[in-house]
Amino acid sequence: MQRKAHRLVAAPVAGLAAAVLAAGLAGCSGGSGGAGGDDDPKPGLGESAAPAAEPGKYHSLPEPCGYVSRDTLRRMLPGGGDDGDPDAEKLYRGQPTITYDADRRVGCRWNQETPDGTRRLSVDFERVVSYQAGVSDEERARQLYDKLADAAHIPEASSGSSPSAPAKAPSSPPPSGKGTPKSGKDAKSKGAKNEPRTTDASSRPAGTATPPATAPAPPAHDEPELGSRPLDDVGDDAFVSDRLTSGGAEVHRDVTVVFRAANVLVTIVYHQQPTDRTRVPGSQDLQGKAHSLAREIEAGHFSN
Repeated sequence: MQRKAHRLVAAPVAGLAAAVLAAGLAGCSGGSGGAGGDDDPKPGLGESAAPAAEPGKYHSLPEPCGYVSRDTLRRMLPGGGDDGDPDAEKLYRGQPTITYDADRRVGCRWNQETPDGTRRLSVDFERVVSYQAGVSDEERARQLYDKLADAAHIPEASSGSSPSAPAKAPSSPPPSGKGTPKSGKDAKSKGAKNEPRTTDASSRPAGTATPPATAPAPPAHDEPELGSRPLDDVGDDAFVSDRLTSGGAEVHRDVTVVFRAANVLVTIVYHQQPTDRTRVPGSQDLQGKAHSLAREIEAGHFSN
């Protein structure tokens, strides 16, 4: 009877020892994975991982096509028509940009075609989210803004100056041989050239052919070329990029304003291409309208 009792007690003890041994092996295996070994599927998530960075200030984006006011669209797209006109309503309604995540990126486009030329306007919003440990959403947005500014070759703002003030137009030297007269004879000759001249056939010697008509020269700019530069009155960081293309058969100007409000990047692109190649789009006109739109957007959605 004593032997039988001994056997009944020994069996549970052996089973318990086996269970303890298995648990110890499992604990050793789990400790290796948690230490961030090569087979750790999520390295850096243990106790030594960097603390989560601060989330961005803005968690949503505005509806872009309905966000720009009708009065602003009339100024930037003149000649679009009156309210109630089907073509005008279609133009001012805009076309939303295709996006797969409206919480992260939205945009709208307006395209205007008239006998005078083409105007295009686009507004894009991007809410930046950082996936880097220790880098906040706002810091990541600042990094992306700096890359855009570098790509646009934006000069750094000089200390003591207002980057938003219009730059003074550089003076161009007079053409060779047409400088300021230095003698009375030259002044008299210049004055004679300004006198009205008769161009009818009777005033020309016999046998002289009629001179061919010459194409009109492009009009001189009355406003300065502002150029690309940083802006100091929009968002946390801002710049304007100005590109004029006048070679070949096209003359058009593209003005881009980019500004950062905390963790959101806003990009405005304003394009004008006149039908008449001699009517060069003015830098001050396009920059002024794009700049005003940027301030309007900031005041309406990012002023808090």
